[in-house]
Amino acid sequence: MLLTGAGESVWIRAARIEGELDAVRDEALALHGGRPGGSGVAATAALFHTRRLTSAAMLADVHHVSTVAHLCGVTQPAISASIARLEESLGQPLFQRTARGMVPTPVGERWVVRFKRVLAELRNIQADVAALKGAIEGVVTVGALPLVRTMVLPTAIANVLARHPRLRIRTLESPYGDLCARLLSADVDFILGALRPLRDTSLTTRVLLHEDIVLIARADHPLARQAAIGFDDLFRYPWVLSRASSPLRGQLNDFFRRKGHPPLAPSVETADLALLRGLLLHSDMLTALSVHQLHYEFESGGLAALDFPLDGMQREIGVTLRSGAQLSPGARALLDEVMRLAATAATPSPAG
Repeated sequence: MLLTGAGESVWIRAARIEGELDAVRDEALALHGGRPGGSGVAATAALFHTRRLTSAAMLADVHHVSTVAHLCGVTQPAISASIARLEESLGQPLFQRTARGMVPTPVGERWVVRFKRVLAELRNIQADVAALKGAIEGVVTVGALPLVRTMVLPTAIANVLARHPRLRIRTLESPYGDLCARLLSADVDFILGALRPLRDTSLTTRVLLHEDIVLIARADHPLARQAAIGFDDLFRYPWVLSRASSPLRGQLNDFFRRKGHPPLAPSVETADLALLRGLLLHSDMLTALSVHQLHYEFESGGLAALDFPLDGMQREIGVTLRSGAQLSPGARALLDEVMRLAATAATPSPAG
């Protein structure tokens, strides 16, 4: 007998689930010296217990059995029993009690990542089958970095929801490292924004577009009316910049050093675009940023790009994915729309 389309979708997800649990079991066996007989490690099929995997995944996030029980609508002993049975099946403690609550042991932390991937594959089965019937539904979670929050991502979301109103989209706004950790555990479907060098081969990136970085001030700033701007002029005004650890600050520092000047010492460091916008509009502060991030302020005439080229200051904007991941139909639809918009995007001409 041949598999139907739905059967093939389920089979693909089931194979991925088996691969994740096989990896957990193989490591558990290795910790027992590779002795399957008498090791206490259960077969892969026995590890596939949704309630136990869910309990472990949730406890790793919230650290308290009582919270997990409340969220699941069951008793605390039921959650404790689920965790205990999972630990018994693997022959390893997954959690340890600390002042912060129950936190994963080192091996538990590695395995919880795989448990979460298993649960994500299960969630995606329903979305896969619905897509075969012509309905794109389910929940898509996007890690959203600052460079895409103003134009690309909002436009893509609006376009996709107009076509697929049963889809639900969530965004997470966190530092890149935190989002990568969530991506590896399938809490996030993909990350959009400025790309960073990857240290983890489990992740992959794709460049969607390049963004020029420009110097920005309010439209009636003294430097906005100045024909020739020098470095001395830049040091006469206060600056609001991204945090010292951000890639953009590193690029800006390198630019000033190449030109024989010390790095800027900003009066304000922030990753909050609303705060940065307010400071620029209501003070003489300067910043270096992508035009797209402040598109509407340029469009309204409130901000202007200064006539001071930042040679070589460009950012790669793209998507970060988990290597080998199979996106849900909803996540694929959103990413395809982002890529379509990026392919046709042109940096808007700044006013001023």
